[in-house]
Amino acid sequence: MKVLITGASSYVGASVYAHLKEKCDLIGTYHTNKLFPELEFLDITDKREVKEFIDLNKPDFIVHVAANASGDWCEKNPEKAVSINQHGTENIVSAANRVNSKIIFISSFAVSNKQSLYGRTKAESENYVKKVRSGWMILRPSLIVGMSPNTQNDRPFNRILRNITEHNPAAYDISWKFQPTWLRHINEVIEVVIKRGIVNEIIPIAVPELRTRYDMAKDILTNFDIQVSPVNKNDKTPTFRDDLKKLKDLRLPVYTYEEMITGIINELKKYLKDTNQHLV
Repeated sequence: MKVLITGASSYVGASVYAHLKEKCDLIGTYHTNKLFPELEFLDITDKREVKEFIDLNKPDFIVHVAANASGDWCEKNPEKAVSINQHGTENIVSAANRVNSKIIFISSFAVSNKQSLYGRTKAESENYVKKVRSGWMILRPSLIVGMSPNTQNDRPFNRILRNITEHNPAAYDISWKFQPTWLRHINEVIEVVIKRGIVNEIIPIAVPELRTRYDMAKDILTNFDIQVSPVNKNDKTPTFRDDLKKLKDLRLPVYTYEEMITGIINELKKYLKDTNQHLV
């Protein structure tokens, strides 16, 4: 089984890539940061380049991760956001249909937020993905947490990691509630989808419980003796809740919030041990 992962240097993509590396014939692409030496350059906004790359490699599955997931960046750079997140996906879909590849698309709970440009680009991308003739799968995570080989990107979990490695007191928001998504959960769902050939489904991936950023940070960081304070940032992002019935109906992995937090604490302890990091 040949699998192509776009954006394999990103926070999410690097984790998916590392998880699948020993499980299938894997190709990964990058654009800016070559996190693994074997990754190949691909500009998903270049339609011809995408066509030639996918024609050459003919993957059975394309896990399309490449995107800019920063809502603030998208609002400040609307043309680039549409080019990367939306037109880039259109290019991947067009090329996939030439070689009969299936696509697993990493979307977002944000598709429900029509006030967000990031959410709108993901919603439009989902429409493109549904045109994949050989079969498609849309995964909708919420705010994603968990260890990734990419510890440098400015993602919410990497800020938590820096609180630990730099031993900095932390302040996290209490105003927005959401169902967190464990990065490991995404990896496991993708693995099962590929093995079982599940197609043409939209699957929200999250834990069932609602939590704030402060809740998560406190539940993780207090295990590393980091003080966490609540702050109200008046985040107006709507709270979207899903019953996660699709995960259960398709017999895919499910996790509770407590299981996720326990798993993340173990991931962090292993990372600190493996990298010989000493808390300052």
